[in-house]
Amino acid sequence: MGVPAFFRWLSRKYPSIVVNCVEEKPKECNGVKLPVDASKPNPNDVEFDNLYLDMNGIIHPCTHPEDKPAPKNEDEMMVAIFEYIDRLFNIVRPRRLLYMAIDGVAPRAKMNQQRSRRFRASKEGMEAAVEKERVREEILAKGGFLPPEEIKERFDSNCITPGTEFMDNLAKCLRYYIADRLNNDPGWKNLTVILSDASAPGEGEHKIMDYIRRQRAQPNHDPNTHHCLCGADADLIMLGLATHEPNFTIIREEFKPNKPKPCGLCNQFGHEVKDCEGLPREKKGKHDELADSLPCAEGEFIFLRLNVLREYLERELTMASLPFTFDVERSIDDWVFMCFFVGNDFLPHLPSLEIREGAIDRLVNIYKNVVHKTGGYLTESGYVNLQRVQMIMLAVGEVEDSIFKKRKDDEDSFRRRQKEKRKRMKRDQPAFTPCGILTPQALGSRNSPGSQVANNARQAAYEMRMYNNSSPSVSPNTSFTSDGCPSPIGGIKRKAEDSDSEPEPEDNVRLWEAGWKQRYYKNKFDVDAADEKFRRKVVQSYVEGLCWVLRYYYQGCASWKWYYPFHYAPFASDFEGIAGMPSDFEKGTKPFKPLEQLMGVFPAASGNFLPPSWRKLMSDPDSSIIDFYPEDFAIDLNGKKYAWQGVALLPFVDERRLRAALEEVYPDLTPEETRRNSLGGDVLFVGKHHPIHDFVLELYRTGSTAPVDLPPELCHGIQGKFSLDEEAILPDQIVSSPIPLLQDLSQNTAISINFKDPQFAEDYIFKAIMLPGARKPAQVLKPGDWEKSSNGRQWKPQLGFNRDRRPVHLDQAAFRTLGHVMPRGSGTGVYSNAAPSPATYQGNLYRPLLRGQAQIPKLMSNMRPQESWRGPPPLFQQQRFERNVGAEPLLPWNRMLQNQNAAFQPNQYQLLAGPAGYPPRRDDRGGRQGYPRDGRKYPLPPPSGRYNWN
Repeated sequence: MGVPAFFRWLSRKYPSIVVNCVEEKPKECNGVKLPVDASKPNPNDVEFDNLYLDMNGIIHPCTHPEDKPAPKNEDEMMVAIFEYIDRLFNIVRPRRLLYMAIDGVAPRAKMNQQRSRRFRASKEGMEAAVEKERVREEILAKGGFLPPEEIKERFDSNCITPGTEFMDNLAKCLRYYIADRLNNDPGWKNLTVILSDASAPGEGEHKIMDYIRRQRAQPNHDPNTHHCLCGADADLIMLGLATHEPNFTIIREEFKPNKPKPCGLCNQFGHEVKDCEGLPREKKGKHDELADSLPCAEGEFIFLRLNVLREYLERELTMASLPFTFDVERSIDDWVFMCFFVGNDFLPHLPSLEIREGAIDRLVNIYKNVVHKTGGYLTESGYVNLQRVQMIMLAVGEVEDSIFKKRKDDEDSFRRRQKEKRKRMKRDQPAFTPCGILTPQALGSRNSPGSQVANNARQAAYEMRMYNNSSPSVSPNTSFTSDGCPSPIGGIKRKAEDSDSEPEPEDNVRLWEAGWKQRYYKNKFDVDAADEKFRRKVVQSYVEGLCWVLRYYYQGCASWKWYYPFHYAPFASDFEGIAGMPSDFEKGTKPFKPLEQLMGVFPAASGNFLPPSWRKLMSDPDSSIIDFYPEDFAIDLNGKKYAWQGVALLPFVDERRLRAALEEVYPDLTPEETRRNSLGGDVLFVGKHHPIHDFVLELYRTGSTAPVDLPPELCHGIQGKFSLDEEAILPDQIVSSPIPLLQDLSQNTAISINFKDPQFAEDYIFKAIMLPGARKPAQVLKPGDWEKSSNGRQWKPQLGFNRDRRPVHLDQAAFRTLGHVMPRGSGTGVYSNAAPSPATYQGNLYRPLLRGQAQIPKLMSNMRPQESWRGPPPLFQQQRFERNVGAEPLLPWNRMLQNQNAAFQPNQYQLLAGPAGYPPRRDDRGGRQGYPRDGRKYPLPPPSGRYNWN
């Protein structure tokens, strides 16, 4: 979804939705990596039924990663994708279904954004290659050192588009990967796997949503299925809420800004290509054994609990004294609809609504104030009530002028603060900083890449003396460069304003000044604002887009042909009289074919992925569609600062002209290209232990050609149609590996078959409701009446999925180990009798730690008494510090507490004289001092049974 800051805003406003993943790492034994057994219980204290993978979010970081060197060839890319899927599978551990969806041919509305992305990627890639070559020549001309350039073709990420040979090879590799895991991985034993490759039309996440919608409409669907969807796009949050499933979780890789990236020339970290100096790589480790290790840690994953987000939204959207019945499901649908105004993949966001300026909060407040007048909700099952939407938008239009003025004030205030900060940093800089080998360096950084070490100190001193003798005397008014050396004679003339001021992009619209609407339409649309007919056309197209997007999220693609025909959005104040605008779409439309889509989204520089005769249409000056492929194009920053935030002003593709031009070159396709240009479907895989394995095998033995209904009782309630697969994976047949690095599967027992979702009439409406029988998860957030109903109990937030998880504690065996290892004395080492600082214990109920002693969590009440885990005395018994013979020793913090008259009574610490200095237990049933002897008021959960230490 085209809202870069949406997840950051959401996670800050609703922090409890995020949970860190607990990941079990593979272990190594004698240099052999032992895989994780995913058949064991999930360490995250939750069991997921279905795992859905939006594969494009996996393919891109594996083929052209940003934080590590890219794979050398296509085979390494495929292996990286396999490892990434394995890692996700070991974290989630689905028990019923694994659905892998790759982006297929997208609707026309999405193709415009894909076209913009691919033109930009091609342009930026060519510019980066030219810059890289220029810097390389400069470094080599100066005598710098660079590793030999690898002879490999630059990877064009545009090949990750349906219809290319890369995507066709990826589908073959994933078939092999699924068969291998079904044969060898115990976690895949009873799993149903569905692969929807790039030949199946539709975006990956929307193919997943379409599957969920159609299965929910079946009588055998389990309404309490726990779904987990993997992907980093913000629109997955909207799609998850739109399903109205009570148990829906999103897993994504945690974003960590400013991750180090290797230089494209020397593959070293700490600088970019433009700053590369060609320095030799420093040795890592004594024998350079760490040369291939990366300085950054492996990325971690987080869970987004949508059930907790639903709790937040229910609290925020609940309104009293409504003229109609409050329905939280309908309110959530309205919230999803309002988020479309701040940006999505199909429409530009309104000029007055920016996510960073709290646009969603403003819309929600206006919604809660106006909903009493609307008489109902804005949406219902993906259909929009335009009359009610008009009231919301006109209310936004009333404050548009103040929004633009406040935005300008905030920008000026930010620039002013940055300018003052730069001046303050300049003022605090020393007047003169030695350069060269005398440059001050931090302790321990002498061997850093940027440090300069004199190999010949005498020669270095001589050169410094010669430099001082030859250079003119430095006057107090002499200016210095950034590295501390004197600047050229006469210095550099300062700018009139400030030498540090950055050039701001020119803004001819000036939304903060009067007449902003006239200037906006004149600059962006090249029409006069008084042209009411044109403004009406823009607003109508935008309203159609809102209706199309909402229906796309809730019902599926309403039209494969529709798209928004402008680069910019209208103002909210222009949404007057939209109630009577039509919102119906042409029925029976079909998607593009894969190669046709490539012609619609590829620039001419990526034409090598197309057949030769098709490629010629992109570059031949006499081509009838040559205007679709400009070599250069303008980028309108549209008030933004960076080019990636701007609008690429590309011409829109005329579908009729494109199809007419392709009719002449269709006969030139080879049989292989014709196969890649055809639309396909989903494929279902199961292993030999799956209940439906024998049923599918019997279909192949009988050779049935007609589609057969899938028995839901044999496949976890999944329904659909089976048809034989011409390229099926069958038992007792060798599965050839498409990757030379991997072995063929000579003893295969898995089987595959074509699968098709249940079909419905074109006008069928999927109800956006929570299904009967669905059980809402236990509440996670603090109840509003907790202070009244808690009887003084402190609120304990739920930190993970399991609200009954036991607190961390030591087992009996751990205490026995501590008794053997830890000394019994009150302290160890030369500082054992030194008192800790007051900050160690002030405001903290936990006692301070001894030197070298680890923090022990709060102990459970079922521990054994102290005498039962007292270990043998250590080899060297240290002398205990005793003030009075026969009295209990007072440890250093006890003495400080007595001396400082602390609020905590010393007798709270008198029990600290147990073995190794840890608090002992009075008996098996008694609690620590301060706790009631009858224990907790709630029963403890039964033991998991995973570990038995007795």
